[in-house]
Amino acid sequence: MSFYGQEILPVVREMRGFEKLMKSNYQYIVILGIHIGQLRSVMKVAEKQNKKILLHADLVSGLKHDEYAAEFLCKEIRPEGIISTNTKVIQTAKKKGIMGIQRLFLLDSMALDTNLKMLRKSNPDYIEALPGVVPDIITEVKEATGIPILAGGLIRTEEDMKASLHAGADAITTSKKSLWKEVSGSD
Repeated sequence: MSFYGQEILPVVREMRGFEKLMKSNYQYIVILGIHIGQLRSVMKVAEKQNKKILLHADLVSGLKHDEYAAEFLCKEIRPEGIISTNTKVIQTAKKKGIMGIQRLFLLDSMALDTNLKMLRKSNPDYIEALPGVVPDIITEVKEATGIPILAGGLIRTEEDMKASLHAGADAITTSKKSLWKEVSGSD
C-alpha cells in the first residue's frame, strides 16, 4: 500500500529543497521548519504547482504548537495534512477537515505503550513512526492500531526503505535527497 500512490514523501527543511521539489513529480511534500511569515507564499507556490503540503505544525517558527495554532493553520493556511506530536493539534485538524498525522517517537517499550494509548484519543488518519528503521515495531503498531503508518527517521538506504515498506509502512518520510525516488516495497 502507498500514500495516495506515493511511497516516498520528501521532507524539506529549507526553501532550496522546496524549490527543487516544486519541479519534481512528487505530489505530496512534507515541510519541517518554516517561519510563520513564509506559510502563505509557500502554500501559493505549492498550489500553483499542484503540490499537496503536509505541514509539521510543531516546527512552525513563531507559532505555538497547540490547538489554537492548529485552528489557525486549518483556517488560514489549509495544508493537505498537519503533522504533530500533540494530540489536541491532531484532533483539531481532523475536526476542521484536514488530514491529521500523529508523529510518534518510539524510543523504548514504555514509549510504545504510552503512544498506543495516546492514539486512542487522537485517532489520526496516519501515524508517522520514528525511527522508521525498526520494521518489527512498524508491524506491531500497524497491527495494534489499524492506522496507516509513515516511517521516518534514520532511514539511510534503499534497503531501509524496502524493509519499512515490507513491514507495513504506507510510505517513507525522508529528508535524504539521494532517496527521493520511487522504490517498490516488494521484491
